[in-house]
Amino acid sequence: MGVVFKQSLNNSIITYFGFGIGALNTLVLYLNFMTPQYYGLIQVILSASAVLMPVLAFGVPNTLVKFYSSFKNTRTTDGFLTLMLFLPLALILPIAGITFLANDAIGSFLSKENPIVKDYVWHIFLIGMAMAYFEIFYGWAKVQMKSVFGNFMKEIFCRVGQTVLLVLLFFEFISVDFFIHALTGIYLLRTVIMKLYAYRLRMPKFVFDFPKNIGNIVVYSALIILGGSVAIVLLEIDKVMINQFIKIENVAYYSVAGFIAMTVAVPSRSMHQITYPLTAELLNKKDKVALKNLYQRSSLTLFIVSGLLFLMILLNLNDLYEMLPEAYRNGFVIFVWLGLAKIYDAILGNNNSILYNSDYYRAVLVMGVLLAIVTIFLNLWLIPKFGLDGAAIASFSSFFIYNTIKLLYVKVKFDILPFTLETIKVALLLLATGLVFYFLNFPFHPIINITFKSILIVVLYVAILYRFKISEDVFGVLSKFLGKSK
Repeated sequence: MGVVFKQSLNNSIITYFGFGIGALNTLVLYLNFMTPQYYGLIQVILSASAVLMPVLAFGVPNTLVKFYSSFKNTRTTDGFLTLMLFLPLALILPIAGITFLANDAIGSFLSKENPIVKDYVWHIFLIGMAMAYFEIFYGWAKVQMKSVFGNFMKEIFCRVGQTVLLVLLFFEFISVDFFIHALTGIYLLRTVIMKLYAYRLRMPKFVFDFPKNIGNIVVYSALIILGGSVAIVLLEIDKVMINQFIKIENVAYYSVAGFIAMTVAVPSRSMHQITYPLTAELLNKKDKVALKNLYQRSSLTLFIVSGLLFLMILLNLNDLYEMLPEAYRNGFVIFVWLGLAKIYDAILGNNNSILYNSDYYRAVLVMGVLLAIVTIFLNLWLIPKFGLDGAAIASFSSFFIYNTIKLLYVKVKFDILPFTLETIKVALLLLATGLVFYFLNFPFHPIINITFKSILIVVLYVAILYRFKISEDVFGVLSKFLGKSK
């Protein structure tokens, strides 16, 4: 767990720095430098690209992590890596052909409610392809136990690029149309840089003598397309479907609340970069004791950190919305639903890693596909009826059902649960802290109010965690920090 915590900590720092830049872009620059209509357009393009990405990647990022540690000689490993580089082309090339031949039809479908989307079909494909190969090269680095640089490129690079483009847009050096072209270029450039880094860690040797279990590898990759698509559908389909039913500027309003809720998921994203390959290794070794230990400790750590973030944002949300333009201030309900979904994600620890690296992934993928269909129908029902709140309720309901299925499946197949007595203690601590600070409000500027309340919440929460040693890992980090401070 020491390796996990060290790299997770580094990844958390990078991810939060990236989220800081993202907050600058989302809550300040986009809101003031771009109209809601065009901001909504960019969100639709990026969300549609993210939905397309798992298909174009052909499941390779997960396949790399699952199978890499199982090969014991250099030639077999090189053959496997060669297969991983070329396998995505089996879908990228035909989809590119479909995009070329049916460009107008696809554009007309996406622009049924908002005609502005019609001319950006190729941008969606190119960004989706760039995202796909970026994840492949990122997986290439992760199997070498090097996740920090990839996390930097994932969380910071494109956000800094957007900051620069927004400033250029504000000073009228570029147009919005050029902004979208340049944004596509930034995603492509990020992939090239990640490729160079991955090759520096291990230069590929193109060996077309593929492993003997190539059938299992290809089948796994094909099935993982479904798994990756399910996860992305649950995350991104709401924005795409909002575009299909109501004015595109509503995507911008929803995205702001969604970005705030996504902050709760940062610790999970950081820790999963390193727990994923470790989980695959433990499953390959059939070390059930270590697997259970990793499951429970990752769950507790993520619940502690994500729960604190959710609480701090929830208790400061009114002050935060006071600083935003009036059109963006109606996202309280959206944040609550999406934030609760992220908390449930966090409390499952490395559950996804266990399922997708085990022999039981097929059943989970089938259930996931069924749930993705349910998600689409929930959005079809709730968005026209309740608008943006309906999209948030649909997302929460989908995540709740999906996560509960995965939780029960791991329990049945591995006889392990992520919960311990400490989980209950953290839940009670979060509830008590929320009740203490719910009625505490300061009559100052929102920034001062947020700062004061956040400091008080963190001090009380961390002090109780440290005093009662609720988490071994958190206590160890706090002890080192306090020791250095002394």
